[in-house]
Amino acid sequence: MQWRISQAGLVLGALRWPLPPHSHCWPNAPGWPGDIPRSTQMARQDKPKDQFHAVGIIIFILGLGTLLPWNFFITAIPYFQARLIVGTSSSVGPGGNSSWGNSSGTQPAPARDDFNFNNWLTLLSQLPLLLFTLLNSFLYQCIPDKVRVLGSMSGILLLFILTAVLVRVEMPPHSFFSITIGSVWFINSFCAVLQGSLFGQLGTLPQGYSTRFLSGQGMAGTFAASAMLLSMASGVDAQTSALSYFITPCVGTLISIVCYLMLPRLAFFRHYMERNWQRDPHNELETKAGLLGPEEQSGDQLERPGEEPQGPEKPMVGMVNGTFRTLEEISVESSGKGAFALHNGTATNSQNRGPGPERPSVFGVLRKIWLLALCIVMVFTVTLSVFPAITATVTSTSESRQWSEFFTPVCCFLLFNVMDWMGRSVTSCCLWPEKRLWLLPVLVGLRFLFVPLLMLCRAEPRTRLPVLFHQDAWFILFMLPFSLSNGYFVSLTMCLAPKQVLPQESELAGAIMTFFLALGLSCGAGLSFLLKALL
Repeated sequence: MQWRISQAGLVLGALRWPLPPHSHCWPNAPGWPGDIPRSTQMARQDKPKDQFHAVGIIIFILGLGTLLPWNFFITAIPYFQARLIVGTSSSVGPGGNSSWGNSSGTQPAPARDDFNFNNWLTLLSQLPLLLFTLLNSFLYQCIPDKVRVLGSMSGILLLFILTAVLVRVEMPPHSFFSITIGSVWFINSFCAVLQGSLFGQLGTLPQGYSTRFLSGQGMAGTFAASAMLLSMASGVDAQTSALSYFITPCVGTLISIVCYLMLPRLAFFRHYMERNWQRDPHNELETKAGLLGPEEQSGDQLERPGEEPQGPEKPMVGMVNGTFRTLEEISVESSGKGAFALHNGTATNSQNRGPGPERPSVFGVLRKIWLLALCIVMVFTVTLSVFPAITATVTSTSESRQWSEFFTPVCCFLLFNVMDWMGRSVTSCCLWPEKRLWLLPVLVGLRFLFVPLLMLCRAEPRTRLPVLFHQDAWFILFMLPFSLSNGYFVSLTMCLAPKQVLPQESELAGAIMTFFLALGLSCGAGLSFLLKALL
């Protein structure tokens, strides 16, 4: 249960579930809202509303924009592989087909991947995320939020424009590989800074907006795959088709910039940003659950029902055992050793009586969420080890040239992203096994079975392992649970982590989970080189 505390009084924040007035969490507590001071009820009514869900829509678009580069690059893997072999863009479409639009002719033979482009693309897309996750604390102290967000989006836009321009530039394969891989590194570095900055700002908004942001990220892959299919089915020549495909993320990034600039103009967003700016770190207990104004901590008396407040208003959280308690007093009971106590009206640490709260310990929080951190590393290690390095090379057995051209965009990228998004959405109504967390690593560990199953499909070229699953249906059958479980377990671990720690530790728990998420992505990308060699 999260509580939002304004200078006017108590404001009930976003709740994951409702608590009845006589809940066991508050024994002997009288019913509410009748016992809540009138100033508190007025504060609730004064909070602005998200008109027409404008902030929610913008947050969704920003989430989509953070993963556009990764998804547009991996979806266009056939195009990049064909460019690295042909060496010219005049006959290569976004699907990698050198004779696009020609329904006659035989199916082209599988191309040799001399550059290991799939593996390098995956690795150099994830390493910047891991690096900038470690550097974020320094960047956040030195560079303002607005500069980081707009600067990152501008860099992404410029690099997308460069990628689109290269479609019409003919060059040797080695030069094209070097420029493309360099663009991948820098564009994903900008994405890492952008994602971390936006997550920091989302921490000041209600929890539902973080869900919208994650949903937008989940839709980025579907958006990229849909753009690929539309460009391939447009019927234009191969070069124009590829150019239109790479112009699409340029437009998407530009829309994201406009949306971000609109946010400060919305009263709902300004309300939460102003609350964040008004914090005084010397006079407040900063938790993720609430906010105390400086004048709220100067009074020595508590407001009680039926009594007029005397002097500056003292913030109340609720009743415990029939007695009103403040945030500081309740934290004494909930935090245990090293908790906060009231000393002459000032929050002090119970160990040394020093002013202010003690900062959460990284190792202390890690001990509480290590199981979830391990699970998210395992999830992304499995996923990135075979997707897209192995799955993008699986070819169809169909004799239809048209189906063969659309097989990878549809059965690999579109199918994965749609099912991944569905898996993320399931966590909005189901968090199993929340009550039996020891089952989670077992379930996540079962995903390692997908690695040999997908490697034994018709991934080409191969020299060592045999092909056991020849038909297209086997590949589709494996991809369905593979992608669905990826989305579900990623969202599940990120949702459960803050619930395992105290409110004041939830922000640190989120940062730790983000680091292990990046670590899992990097481990999976590195493992893909070994699996590709085993083929």
